[in-house]
Amino acid sequence: MDDFIQRYVQAGQTSVANYLLDHFREVGMTTDQLLVFFQLRRYMDRGTQLPNADEIAAHLGWDKQKVYQLLHELITNKLMTITTVTDSQGQKQDAYDFRLLTEKLSQLAVQETHQAAKATVSNDRSAVFNQIETEFGRPLSPLEMESITQWLDQDHYRPELIQLALKEAVLSQAYSLKYMDRILLSWERKNLKTAAQVQREKERQEPRRTNQSTGGNQGGGEVPDVPIFKLTDQ
Repeated sequence: MDDFIQRYVQAGQTSVANYLLDHFREVGMTTDQLLVFFQLRRYMDRGTQLPNADEIAAHLGWDKQKVYQLLHELITNKLMTITTVTDSQGQKQDAYDFRLLTEKLSQLAVQETHQAAKATVSNDRSAVFNQIETEFGRPLSPLEMESITQWLDQDHYRPELIQLALKEAVLSQAYSLKYMDRILLSWERKNLKTAAQVQREKERQEPRRTNQSTGGNQGGGEVPDVPIFKLTDQ
């Protein structure tokens, strides 16, 4: 047992990125090519930059011609190149280079990030339409849907801001997009673009609102003085 442990430790370990294991097919790598990559990586981690194909074939139980074919496919599919490197003694030697594979994985990660961002935006938009229909208790008309789309695409109101305007309209029992539009316009005139900014403005105005309530209503005008609430208020 002690001899096994010693040999086990001396054999070392090969580290492989889980991201590659999750996405190797998406960058055009087959399962057989992945197995060859594991064997190459094993030798390269030990300092052998151009492992012997015969040894790899022996480890995998394959004919060496199959290994040569898979190596050719890795190069053809731009997953690997053969470059010239200089060793510690200053001698030049050929080496397998997997930077192209890393670049493809990196590009895939960027694409996934963009897709996730688009999905989030799409979900946020859908949530706006669904929430307004739920609060109004009826389906939106085509004209109303066009108005909401304009808020999002032309006026560039954030979904969270539209949802906040909806909540304030509901609290005022004004189930109308026109009423919501007046709220959004009032915030736009004050350069309030996020729910957090609206909340800070509410806190800033709170002392003045208290004074107005004790001294009588002196206001009036086209845009109503709408109460400002947090999105998380119930």
